[in-house]
Formats: sequence, C-alpha cells, structure tokens
Amino acid sequence: MESQKKFSPAFSFELFPPQTPKGIEKLRLTRKQLAQYNPKFFSVTFGAGGSTRERTLETVLEIQAEGHIVAPHLSCIGSTQQNIRAILDKYSQVGIRHIVALRGDLPSGMAQAGEFRYASELVAFIRQEFGSSFHIDVAAYPEYHPQARSAQADFENFKRKIETGANSAITQYFYNADAYYHFVESCDLAGLNIPIVPGIMPINNFSQLIRFSDTCGAEIPRWIRKKLEGYSDDIISIQAFGLDIVTDLCERLLQAGAPGLHFYTLNSADLTSIIWQRLNPKGNAA
Repeated sequence: MESQKKFSPAFSFELFPPQTPKGIEKLRLTRKQLAQYNPKFFSVTFGAGGSTRERTLETVLEIQAEGHIVAPHLSCIGSTQQNIRAILDKYSQVGIRHIVALRGDLPSGMAQAGEFRYASELVAFIRQEFGSSFHIDVAAYPEYHPQARSAQADFENFKRKIETGANSAITQYFYNADAYYHFVESCDLAGLNIPIVPGIMPINNFSQLIRFSDTCGAEIPRWIRKKLEGYSDDIISIQAFGLDIVTDLCERLLQAGAPGLHFYTLNSADLTSIIWQRLNPKGNAA
C-alpha cells in the first residue's frame, strides 16, 4: 500500500442519469445533500452502447452548472470513433476535464462490439485525439472481472489501461479488504504507481445486492451473506448491519492508506451520508 499513501484521501460520488421528472427532482435533492461534503467530483454513468448518452450529458451539464467538478463515464463497446470523438469534443468545449473511461456492455440484441473492444483502446484513443486534456479514470477489479479468462489476464488488461494513459483507477465495489490490499500490492510490484480508489457500495437491499454482485462478480463474504439472509425482509436491520459493515470497511481502507473512497450511491444520499458522517465525526470536509 506504500504507493497509495502519498495521495490525500478524497471522497467522490457516482450518480446515474434519471429517466423521469420525479427521478430528476430526487437526484437534485441527493446532490444537494452530498454536495455539503465537498466531494472531489461527482461521476455520471453512461448506458450500454451510449443508451443514456443524452441524459448523461444533460445531467453532467446540470451538475457542472451547480459549480461541482463532474466526471462523465464513457463506455466504448458498441460505439464508433466518430461518436466518441463528438462526445469528447462537447465535453472539452464546456470545460469538462475528467473522464471515467470504461469498456461497458453490449446493448441487448447487439452482437458486435463496434470499433472498440477494450477500455485500453478507448484510453489510447482519448490520448491520441486529445492529448492530456482529460484526467482519465479507469475501472479496476480487485476480485477480477467476471468475464476475464484468468486472474493474470485480468491484471494484464488493467496494466494496458495504465500504460496507454490512464491517470488513476476506481475499483468495483468489494467487501473483502484483503482483495484490495493484494491488488494494490500487485500494482506496486508491476510499477503501476497510480491512485487506486476503492469503490464503496452501501447495503440497502439484500436482493438488489445479490443481483448486482452476481452480475459484476463482486463477492459477498459468506458470513455477511448469511447474516443478511437471516434478516429476511427486515429492511431496518439490513441497513443497520450494512452501515456497520461498510463503515468498518471504509475505516480499514483509509487507515491502510487508500487514496479516497468512491461511493456508488444509486442516486440516494441517505446511507452514504451516514457512512460519511461516521467517518468524519467532526464534520470535516472531504
């Protein structure tokens, strides 16, 4: 963890573009609540194959107009160089300087990946077309990408993203801190001395967590899974237990030198706010 200790811890929050007027209003309230913690940035997701392209742009511009730094996600699967260039041109024109570059998923029914197959190709394209105009974050998988052929192949894919120009990384969420420590140590040994920020998923709903984790390959330790199962539909107990587990995880990560925390908020501020307040009992800004 030595390479991580030189970076000051910072908090950031992931949002997704809402689909309805009600969702837009809820997200505005969520941002207002989270903004009081002075996050380093808000990130905004980008649907498979650019399926939320316009809504992502609208959300990004609104957040920026509120005076916050915003980091749009950009997924390359199913996209062309032309439309990726157009999106980046727009972001550059409005002063966006931070991108989260991802491979993404194929939209339902689409068989071909398009002109990009991997996030490393997207990173290389951004650097080729825009030089150092953007700070580029990429994804990291301490517990390995669910589609990776092997752990080593997954690590080599991550290494390529850094070698082609990524500045830092945000991990998939996890509940096993040792997986993160091991991943960072592997990066240190490979000379990949960049900030690797842990992704944090508050536990709100057990069935939802299982669904997300099965899709993205994030492991739920057996003892946590059994405890959550035992609460059945008792949402209050699930959330109380989840807050204890996730707060403890965050404390351990920060104490070990993690450069910050990136919260997957699911457009809700409540649980993330409680965790932040527990980590910052004196109300210090992030």
